[in-house]
Amino acid sequence: MTGFGAEELIDCYRRGAFPMAESRWSDGFYLMEPDTRAVFPLDTFKPSRSMEKFRRKTSLTVTINQAFADVIGACATSHPETWISFGIEGLYRDLHDRNLAHSVEVWDQSRLVGGLYGVTQGGAFFGESMFSRATNASKLALIHLIERLRDRRFTLLDAQYMTDHLASLGAIEISRDDYLARLRRAIFIETTFD
Repeated sequence: MTGFGAEELIDCYRRGAFPMAESRWSDGFYLMEPDTRAVFPLDTFKPSRSMEKFRRKTSLTVTINQAFADVIGACATSHPETWISFGIEGLYRDLHDRNLAHSVEVWDQSRLVGGLYGVTQGGAFFGESMFSRATNASKLALIHLIERLRDRRFTLLDAQYMTDHLASLGAIEISRDDYLARLRRAIFIETTFD
């Protein structure tokens, strides 16, 4: 989209919309504003017992904002039907350069095995995508993300569309009106992700 840059994308998030493309090679993209949204309730989220046990015993390590480009690239290429076009990827890299998009990385020694990325505005984190190349790697990234958001007084973790996988991790589905009310409150919270 000609003339559509990082500022325009942030405006979309602030009003409840997010971008998607038809494929990795799409020239343009469209904006989504679904009738229902998947969110993680930050105040009540609790990892499963099996994940807590895994977390205590795993040798995997977690970092923040150490490999943003690698995470978004892995998210784009780990699914055969990706919505992350090269153009959208470029917009998120620009947001990352402006400290408005962030990544959580999971490592097996020096090998990136999982992670996620998203966009922040005030106390809202808009989760965009995650990937996993090792058992529980993306779940571990999500747990670290939620702990970080809680520590920094975030109130909204948007996961966009509900899936069985997100529901199994603790996401709930809310109406668009409820989402927009939560969003309006969250974007005025003064906090930072870093």
